[in-house]
This record gives sequence, C-alpha cells and structure tokens, in this order.
Amino acid sequence: MVINMAYKLLIVDDDKELLKMLKYYFELKGYLIYTAIDGKEALERIEIIPDLILLDINIPHISGLEVCKRIRNKVSCPILFLTAKVEEQDKINGLLSGGDDYIIKPFSLRELEARITSHIKREERNRDKRRIKFVDNLSIDFVGRTVEYSDTEINLTKMEYEIVEFLASHAGQVFDKESIYEKIWGYDGEGDSKIVTELIRRIRKKLSEYTDQEFIETVWGCGYKWNM
Repeated sequence: MVINMAYKLLIVDDDKELLKMLKYYFELKGYLIYTAIDGKEALERIEIIPDLILLDINIPHISGLEVCKRIRNKVSCPILFLTAKVEEQDKINGLLSGGDDYIIKPFSLRELEARITSHIKREERNRDKRRIKFVDNLSIDFVGRTVEYSDTEINLTKMEYEIVEFLASHAGQVFDKESIYEKIWGYDGEGDSKIVTELIRRIRKKLSEYTDQEFIETVWGCGYKWNM
C-alpha cells in the first residue's frame, strides 16, 4: 500500500542495519523518514514534528521510555515502541510513559506498516472532532486533544487523554475496563486492560488538583462512567 501524502516518520534504533532496512522500505511506501541511533539524537529530531515515532526501548544514552516521557508534552503523535521484551510489566511501563503501541522484535514489515497506517488514520479522525464544554469550567478540545479547567490546561498523557475523550463522548454510559481498553486501543492492542484502572486513578488525581467535581464515577461491579 502506497500512501497519498508524505507523512513523516521518526525511527529511533541503535541497530543501523535495521534502520537502513526500515528507511528503505517506508520511503518506497511514500513516507518521509528521519532516523536517530540513540536517545540524545532522538530528542533533537523531535523538532521535525513527526506524524509517528518508532522508538526502540533499549537505546544508548537515554532509554526509549525516558525519551517518551520527555517528549510527550511536546508531541501528540503516536509513539510505537520497538522491543524484544514481552513481559507484561514492560508493556505497562511503556504505555504509562506515553506510548501507544508495542511491536515485538522480530516483526513482520507488513504488520508494522498496518499498525502505522492504523494509528495515523486514527489521528486524522481525531482532528475532525469538535470542542465540547462541560460543567464546572472543564472543557475538552477534540481538535487540539487537550483538557482545560478555567482556561488552564491539565497535563494529561496521551493515553489519559484518550480515556477522558472516550468516556466524555459517551457521558452517562457505563463501561467496564475491558470495554474501555478494546474500544480505544482495539482487540489487537499490545497491552492489558488492567492499565485502565491505573490510568483512571491518575486522571482523577490530576483533575482533583483543579476541581472537587467527580467527572469519572465508579459504578461498583460494572465499571466507569462520565458525569456531565
């Protein structure tokens, strides 16, 4: 599949042969490819404002997880981790640091391409959404993908924002953690629904710094719902 416009991919990996192969493959598909071989160089490359980042976890100088944490306030694009690790806690740590997906090495180029296409299309759909406002001076900007309270932006990670957006878009409806995970990140998402509980705990803590309003309510034995 050749895409119609030149999306920018930043690929970060210390395996130079892998970088060369990925660069060649995705340039043939019509992407603009930028590369970095360590964490320090990756931070410098962020200035290109990529549409998606492929980020190896085990890179020199600054780990992929730390790079992800540092750039999440600067870029909202999808970040896909490349890793040979398969432990559940590794996946959870990566997602909590701001990552969107995991690609386990060795991987199929066709699967990687499909994941990239899926994430970019999802980002484009999100840009078409409108801004909605809620009680108690809280607002969600679906275009800018931000949450504000009285015009002050609340610093949410990408995954935290996506949970707020999903629940707020279905205000009053109850979803269990498995449904939340599947509807946001899909059945084939590389992670575990248990991360939803931790993300909601973090969201509540951040919101509580600005308001006493309980926007995310726990419906015991059922799941969670957004209160208008």
